Amino acid sequence: MSSSSAFNDEKGGSSSVGEPEYGHDPASGGIFSSDYKRHDDLKEMLDSNKDSLKLEAMKRIVAMIARGKNASDLFPAVVKNVACKNIEVSPPRPSRYRDISQTDPNQLIRASALRVLSSIRVTIIVPIMMLAIKEAASDMSPYVRKTAAHAIPKLYSLDPDQKDQLIEVIEKLLADKTTLVAGSVVMAFEEVCPERIDLIHKNYRKLCNLLIDVEEWGQVVIINMLTRYARTQFLNPNANESLLEEGGEKTFYGSDEEEGKEDKVEAAALVVKRKPYVMDPDHRLLLRNTKPLLQSRNAAVVMAVAQLYFHLAPKAEVGVIAKALVRLMRSHSEVQYVVLQNVATMTIKRRGMFEPYLKSFYIRSTDPTQIKVLKLEVLTNLANETNISTILREFQTYIKSMDKDFVAATIQAIGRCATNIGEVRDTCLNGLVQLLSNRDELVVAESVVVIKKLLQMQPEKHSDIIKHMAKLTDNIQVPMARASILWLIGEYCEHVPKIAPDVLRKMAKSFTNEEDIVKLQILNLAAKLYLTNSKQTKLLTQYVLNLAKYDQNYDIRDRARFIRQLIVPTDKSGALSKYAKKLFLALKPAPVLESPFKDRDHFQLGSLSHLLNAKAGGYQELPDWPESAPDPSVRNVEVPEWTKCSSREKRKEKKVEKPFYSDSEGESGPTESADSGNQSGCVCLSQPVNSSPDSDTGSGSGSGSDSGSEDSGSESGSEESEGESDSEKDEKDKRKSGKKKAKKTAPESEERIYVSFCVALLLKCSFPSPQAASPTCGPLKTYELLHRITGEGLAVTYCFSRRPFTGDPHMVSVQIQFTNNTEVEARSLRVLEPKLQSGMRIAEFPEIDVLPPGEISTVVMGIDFCDSTQAANFQLCTHTKKFFVTIQPPVGELMMPIFMTENEFKKEQGQLMGMNEITEKLTLGEGCRGDHVIIQRVISTANLSRVPCGSAMECRFAGKTVTSGSLVLVTVVTKEERAAQVTVNCEKMLIGTMLVKDILQALSQ
Repeated sequence: MSSSSAFNDEKGGSSSVGEPEYGHDPASGGIFSSDYKRHDDLKEMLDSNKDSLKLEAMKRIVAMIARGKNASDLFPAVVKNVACKNIEVSPPRPSRYRDISQTDPNQLIRASALRVLSSIRVTIIVPIMMLAIKEAASDMSPYVRKTAAHAIPKLYSLDPDQKDQLIEVIEKLLADKTTLVAGSVVMAFEEVCPERIDLIHKNYRKLCNLLIDVEEWGQVVIINMLTRYARTQFLNPNANESLLEEGGEKTFYGSDEEEGKEDKVEAAALVVKRKPYVMDPDHRLLLRNTKPLLQSRNAAVVMAVAQLYFHLAPKAEVGVIAKALVRLMRSHSEVQYVVLQNVATMTIKRRGMFEPYLKSFYIRSTDPTQIKVLKLEVLTNLANETNISTILREFQTYIKSMDKDFVAATIQAIGRCATNIGEVRDTCLNGLVQLLSNRDELVVAESVVVIKKLLQMQPEKHSDIIKHMAKLTDNIQVPMARASILWLIGEYCEHVPKIAPDVLRKMAKSFTNEEDIVKLQILNLAAKLYLTNSKQTKLLTQYVLNLAKYDQNYDIRDRARFIRQLIVPTDKSGALSKYAKKLFLALKPAPVLESPFKDRDHFQLGSLSHLLNAKAGGYQELPDWPESAPDPSVRNVEVPEWTKCSSREKRKEKKVEKPFYSDSEGESGPTESADSGNQSGCVCLSQPVNSSPDSDTGSGSGSGSDSGSEDSGSESGSEESEGESDSEKDEKDKRKSGKKKAKKTAPESEERIYVSFCVALLLKCSFPSPQAASPTCGPLKTYELLHRITGEGLAVTYCFSRRPFTGDPHMVSVQIQFTNNTEVEARSLRVLEPKLQSGMRIAEFPEIDVLPPGEISTVVMGIDFCDSTQAANFQLCTHTKKFFVTIQPPVGELMMPIFMTENEFKKEQGQLMGMNEITEKLTLGEGCRGDHVIIQRVISTANLSRVPCGSAMECRFAGKTVTSGSLVLVTVVTKEERAAQVTVNCEKMLIGTMLVKDILQALSQ
């Protein structure tokens, strides 16, 4: 207290002259300080005109709060400093955070400001928070939009009344095409409005396609959401099989065999009446796009895909998840525990898919007990007539373990195997009887309990075992085991008439010292023996009933009173005493030993509720399959925004194209209307001029260009022109040309220059034979598929023709050339047994019947590489030989070029910043001087098209991936002294990274 008094004296002495002198913070004194003015100095410092004193007071207050002191009485003094101009002194204001989140040029600062603002748990700032989230949802940076999605659940938990406005923001963010945002907005959707599946309809296909590129935890959230969505929108692919299974169950449980047959016939009739199942394409899309994620390094992602396949896939396709789940069992024990819980549930209904991996579930001595028990459960579920001998040998080893809990679980597993497989019941029973001589009392006790359940199935055949167990009552002290032995002797006392009364005599001696569960079975034994052998056991029964009458446990007292009235006839006995034998000695069904995981599949696999076998907070039930398929058109979406061009630009292009191509007769080139499937203003260079099927083989210069130029005009232009005379055409052309001269603007002239440039570039390119036509400059690179020595005279090469594959635009066209270097004919050249990675497809070339000696034959096949450089493996076969070959594409061959203006390029590049942009610096090689060399090397490396650029130091290229249509934008900027910089903007970051490496290698040579 001396320090506080000194502080008060000093303060009082200096209060009248000048600035006050401040002592140390009184809050740092004793906890039980009675000084009620301990914060006055801090209040005066906060009221001072000096910013340094205010800042010092703020530091002390923060230090007090950090130490757990109560500083609530300083709140008014702190709030008054909100208007302070010094940013160091002014306490954080929500409005300031909102301003920073909207105006700061750094995306990380904007996101951090929004994160701090959304973490302030004060209801009064809800409007400010809502405004900031709405603004951030429209931010140019995907990282800020991701942070806005994270802020939505925070605001919803603070004020649930804002749900309607938040749903609008979620709907807007769901339309975002960036993979960085997808996982976060789906998480917000799950937290705020999981019942609004109508918000998912339009975004379903986009989410399926983006799934492979979303971050791992986002993939888990999206997969779980799509699992529930699919259960409401698609039909059950296993509906017919479930009907037959139900019919089989009725046959088993039915009391009459004829009724069972009728039920089976009815079930079969229902299957016949039901329409044949055809899987919805969107259902197949979900299964196809999630399958590659089984190879993910994240165990949660693999588990999410596994539960999706288990709940949604046809029975024949579920097996693909088994290998991935077995792989997870090499992970940490925590991961193993969760995986084994789900595997144990799966093996109840889908036993066959894990049978090939039986040895993976063998137990190691280093496994924790909970892992051992779960593996034991899986092994028991997988047991059948073919593998039971192997499994029982394993169990025989496990019984020798030092882990007593594990040994007890093993004995129970043996009992379940004996129950489920009748052929090994006697073997298991004999093995368990041998365990009765084990030194460990717990092993013997567990064996007794299991034997008791097995003996109920065929008691008349095993009276010797019952006698043997009766002798164990002197040695076994475990209550459950003693109770099981007494129940067996009482239930089957007719099989051991001499031993049963003696057992009752021994039990009567120790009745008062037994556990409650044993006492109850002694009473039951006495009652049964009284009814079957009253001469020998009448007095013993009365003695036991008298002991039980005064027992401390009321259950035992009530049981004794009930039994006495029931079996001992008196004048007051009721009608039930006549039926005492039927009550006590009724035939009892054998117990069914079932897996504890039997009914767990009503919880969604992989969820906390499934792990706990109880509904956890926040758990959403897995919906039932619909009876009839909902309307699939709700998922139809217009063309994505990035492929759309304004109608005004389209009109300009059409006006420019038709006069241009009509003047250049005898020449052909690609047109912007050729790719009718994309419906966009961006055109694939690899498309031929004519959009009809006949022109898919491609054409060089020559005949046929007139029809191609006619088709490249407006949609109705060609039809109208057929019915008009030449004079009317001339008059229309004059009117059009006059209007164009009068209304010619700068953008139109730029478009003319752009189209002229593109066609000029195309006309300089060499066009080989129709099957190998390439729109890019330079010869095509050829790869060896089969060497003539390896192929025994048959040589095979291939190249990527860079033309659209006729059968499927999402496949890469591969031209294969066969050369027969032998002196005999090669016959039946074809593809067999393609071994493809998940998601990949192959369109085989037509079989070559005969290839004469010395001849060359060229064919084209299509391969869907799924936008990856994974190899396609297959067999090339002749009529006598098979050769294993591999085609692995360079990353540049996974693309197709598109036309794009400079403005469109800049717009799309602005939307693919941040993680979607990769920039590398390099020094150009000696032979790489001049723009034409750079252009040639980039185009030879990747199937891209040149984008016109106003800068002489910059070259731009554009394309899109063949499978998913993801944009690929490349910029090469040359600097002084052969220095250069390569920038790749791509939605698929992996493709962008590999493409940068290839371009750097090409330009450095």
